[in-house]
Amino acid sequence: MTPLQAAILPPSAGWVWIIQGYQLFRRQPMAMLFWSIATSFFINIGALIPVLGQTVLVLLTPLLTFLTLCACRNLDEGVRMAPGLWLQPLQAPGVTGAQIRLGLAYLGCSFLTALAAVLPFLSSLLGSLGTADQPDYAALAQAMQGPMIVFGIFYVLLSALFWHTPALVGWHALPLRRALFYSMVACWRNKYPILVYVASWAAVFFGLRGLLDGLAAAGTSTVLLTWLSQPLDIVITALLYCSFYPIYTTIFRARQAAST
Repeated sequence: MTPLQAAILPPSAGWVWIIQGYQLFRRQPMAMLFWSIATSFFINIGALIPVLGQTVLVLLTPLLTFLTLCACRNLDEGVRMAPGLWLQPLQAPGVTGAQIRLGLAYLGCSFLTALAAVLPFLSSLLGSLGTADQPDYAALAQAMQGPMIVFGIFYVLLSALFWHTPALVGWHALPLRRALFYSMVACWRNKYPILVYVASWAAVFFGLRGLLDGLAAAGTSTVLLTWLSQPLDIVITALLYCSFYPIYTTIFRARQAAST
C-alpha cells in the first residue's frame, strides 16, 4: 500500500476546491439538495432540544461528515445516489463504531475547548449577571466577547485536528490518534489554501446576508425574503458539502498518485 502522506497545495487550491465542488454538485443536484434538506432538518430538530439535542449533534458530526464524503465519492464515480445508498457506508464492518468513537472524541474536545475559553473569564461573567431578577444582557454580551474570541482561536486548532479524520478513520481504517495527527499535519501543510477556502465561503455567506438585508431595508416583503433565503441556504449548504470531497482527494489522493 502506498504510504499516506499529505500533499502541499498552492493557495489557489482554495478556489479550485469550491469550483470542483460545484462541478460535483452539477452531476446530481437533486441528491445533494435532498441531503442538504435532510441534514438541516436534523440540525434544527436537535437545536430544539436543550443540551441533549446539541450534544447529539456534536457527537454525530463526524459520522454525518463521513456520509457526505461517501455520497460525494459516489457522485465522482458516476454512481446514481438511490435512497438506499446514503446509509450503505455504515454497513461496512467497524465503520459505525469508529465514527461514533470519533464523535465522542470530538464531543470531549469541544467541551474542553469551551471550558478552557470560559474559565479565565468566569468571574467577569458571573459579575455581569448581577443579583437582579433580570440580568444585564448588555453587560453579559460584553463579558462574553473574551470567551468567544478565545474559543474561536481554540476551535481553529480543534477543526484542524478533526477536519480529515472521518475519511481517514472510515476509508483508511487509521487508529484515532494517527488520524488526528495526519489531519493536523495536512491542515498545517495546506493552511494557505484552507484560509482562501474559508474566506471565500465567508464572503459568499456574508454577501448573501448583506443582499437580503439590503432588500429588507428597501422595503421588500418579509415573507418574500423568507422564501428567498431558505432555498438559497439549502443550495449553498449543498455546494459546501460537495466542496469537502475535493479537499480530501487533492491533499491525499494526489500525493498517493504521484508516489506510485
